[in-house]
Amino acid sequence: MNAPLVLKNARIVDPSRGIDAVGTIIVGADGRILAAGPDALNQGTPDGATVRNCARLVATPGLVDARVFAGEPGGEHRETIASASRAAAAGGITSFIIMPDTDPVIDDIALVEYVKKQARDHAVVSVYPAAALTKGLNGVEMTEFGMLQEAGAVAFTNGRHGLYDSQVLRRAMTYAREFDAVIALEPRDKYLGANGDMNEGLFASWLGLSGIPREAEIIPLERDLRIATLTRAKYHAAKISVPQSAEAILAARSRGANVTSAISINHLSLNEMDIGEYRTFFKLSPPLRSEDDRMAMVEALSRGEIDIIVSSHDPQDVDTKRLPFADAAEGAIGLETMLAAALRLHHAGHVSLSRLIDAMSTRPAQIFGLDAGTLAPGARADITLIDLDEPWLVSKDMIVSRSKNTPFEDARFSGRVMATYVGGRLVHSA
Repeated sequence: MNAPLVLKNARIVDPSRGIDAVGTIIVGADGRILAAGPDALNQGTPDGATVRNCARLVATPGLVDARVFAGEPGGEHRETIASASRAAAAGGITSFIIMPDTDPVIDDIALVEYVKKQARDHAVVSVYPAAALTKGLNGVEMTEFGMLQEAGAVAFTNGRHGLYDSQVLRRAMTYAREFDAVIALEPRDKYLGANGDMNEGLFASWLGLSGIPREAEIIPLERDLRIATLTRAKYHAAKISVPQSAEAILAARSRGANVTSAISINHLSLNEMDIGEYRTFFKLSPPLRSEDDRMAMVEALSRGEIDIIVSSHDPQDVDTKRLPFADAAEGAIGLETMLAAALRLHHAGHVSLSRLIDAMSTRPAQIFGLDAGTLAPGARADITLIDLDEPWLVSKDMIVSRSKNTPFEDARFSGRVMATYVGGRLVHSA
């Protein structure tokens, strides 16, 4: 039990209730919200409450990141659940879903329970495990969805790996439908662009690097969407990067498919030109696309055609990144910079603040059925306080993550997390 908490004079942005107004948030000793809005103080301040004046700050539901890779178990030198949770708190993220790409793979009940125990004992934010869709992520034999879901898995995914056998995918979606479970896949073709290093185009030719065409994403996505329509399963495109993918998802919805989509903050903020002279921190999957593609995806996000933003936090160490571009591993960290990078879109007038918070909090919580994403009375008091105009520089020595492979090194941002609360308890303060 904590002391009650009162956050006064904050600009409250809560997309779950359509609120964007100055008001007060009152949190009870049980870590649940008692009231949040312009009229919250009408019910009085609880005895013994800690009162914070939040003038000039924005209060939002704690952010929810639906795609986080961590090393634990098996790769703790890159990231642990504890270190990822501290990085998340620094970025205003109060809940995240951890991918099953570990050693061993999270494909049985014991591993799901291990993640939950480590999170309970060592994490400062809420951590939810996603279980492997197939055993060992090998794409052949399905895992036990029912038992894994009962153990606490909130989704089923093949992580970084595609699922190339259409019959296995159909069976998995049919099976998942019986449990009302979400199947989340990153669409990537097994052969098309398999040896590619960056977006296919003129810049790749200038750099002498192999290209990955847009079709390497579009073709497997179209297949996934057709099977989702056939099976009536919940399907989530875990990471898309080109406007044709967003169009395909809209078409699937028009056919009655229950499908959602995500885009990483990297693909909303960066383009292929940022690779510059073979900068491996910009080697990602899917690859960074053209500026036209980026702006089209920003517009699709603004219209709500893309559901959520993810950090796609993927820590890599020096041994896997300080290599020639073609040999370097894909991936970048992102928990600490997701919000600040997203606020660039707001400051530029491309996406409203409410839509950004919806995409990084309310909507992901809805898709994966998490106790998060709202400041409604009775909800767990996961709260992020933001100064929209606070300038800061991303320096290597301030990164909380164990790995430092950020594409935003030395980037200048306007907008910073000033405090993060989980269940009414302060877990980060700038």
